[in-house]
Amino acid sequence: MFRVLTRLPAALDAQLERDSGLTFFEYHVLALLSEVPGHTLRLSRVAQLISSSLSRLSNVVKRLEARGLVRREPDPDDGRATRAVLTDAGMATVEQAAPGHVANVRDLIIDALDEAQLEALRVAHQQILTRLDPVAITRPEWLET
Repeated sequence: MFRVLTRLPAALDAQLERDSGLTFFEYHVLALLSEVPGHTLRLSRVAQLISSSLSRLSNVVKRLEARGLVRREPDPDDGRATRAVLTDAGMATVEQAAPGHVANVRDLIIDALDEAQLEALRVAHQQILTRLDPVAITRPEWLET
């Protein structure tokens, strides 16, 4: 299991860097913002959702901002907070990167397992996630039903 936990992120990173010039972490930030209504989210919430420190996220957002993929703006609801906003270029970048990323995930994980194994993986994943995040802080609000 340890080998999968270390090798999988490296494999995902390599494909995204090669094909899109993004790290997996950068892609994750852009993809998250692409799914949020208004493509805007407070940085502290982004950090929670992707299980990152705010300082690491801030550094990545600065790099993405320098590339024109996101912009930062004050949160109108709390002047002490900052929001990340996905730009049109950021949306185009994530849309361009997504098919290759999905194909890579499919190749590395989905196609390696049969239906029963995929279901067992889904169940195990949910049980582990419940222990790691019992109050579901990493669950996006827009997915809640």
